[in-house]
Amino acid sequence: MAIKVGDPAPDFTLPAVIGNQKTNITLSGYRGKKNVVIAFYPAAWTPVCGAQMPSYQADQDKFARYDAQVLGISADTIPSHIAWQKKEIGMMDYPLLSDFYPHGEVAKKFSVFREGEPIPGINERAVFVVDKQGKIAFAKVYRLDQQPDNAEVFEALEKLNHSR
Repeated sequence: MAIKVGDPAPDFTLPAVIGNQKTNITLSGYRGKKNVVIAFYPAAWTPVCGAQMPSYQADQDKFARYDAQVLGISADTIPSHIAWQKKEIGMMDYPLLSDFYPHGEVAKKFSVFREGEPIPGINERAVFVVDKQGKIAFAKVYRLDQQPDNAEVFEALEKLNHSR
């Protein structure tokens, strides 16, 4: 992984939906205001992603206690994000961002875009915590079939609380 703890997080702006409301999200817009949990997931409509994204929804109160905003990112389109919520996972109260066009540009900035086999054109399953100063405080790539453990993210956020 090219991006590591302590590095500045690459800035980006992507189209997003919160529930079915369309918006644009810029990472640097959170600087000085919130910690950000960036959860890259490979593809909507898949079993592990269908468990991962609702797990962040279930823990929204805990993320709020750590002054953290969750951002889910995949190369899926905005209409796919909306349909996936309506048909399968329920409406999320946090943004799902579309890294569809230019395809995987943000995942490439974070060094988690899959160019080659076995499954090209998607991003890895990865979680990054970006502190309020815009620095990477936690970075981990998971196997595609492995759901990230929110407890690891909360440990990273707890360390940020104690480093102030």
